[in-house]
Amino acid sequence: METLHGSWMWVAVISTGLVGLWGITLAMLKRAPDRWFKRAAGVAAGAMLVQVGFGLALYGQGARPGSEFHIFYGFVILFTFAGMYIFRVKMAERPAILWGILLLFIMGLGLRAWANVGG
Repeated sequence: METLHGSWMWVAVISTGLVGLWGITLAMLKRAPDRWFKRAAGVAAGAMLVQVGFGLALYGQGARPGSEFHIFYGFVILFTFAGMYIFRVKMAERPAILWGILLLFIMGLGLRAWANVGG
């Protein structure tokens, strides 16, 4: 499970980063996000949620990352997704830029969590 958590991190971080850049690009070009962007944003968000789920499962099995900040960033990712859900109606007004910024923020949190594995 630790290997899966370590490897899946790259899937989660790269997908959130790429889709986040896609959203920013759409906003800069003043284009509305199409269904492909919406699906990609869902997949990227899902990949990061799976990553956090792996971390929670490992923690439940007694594994500790060596730094409390690693766990902290995982919880910040969860709270960010909760905030996205709470403000989903507001996000629908400007979806490309907001999804882009939030996915890039989540990517950064994932990288910070990774940087704090060893303590």
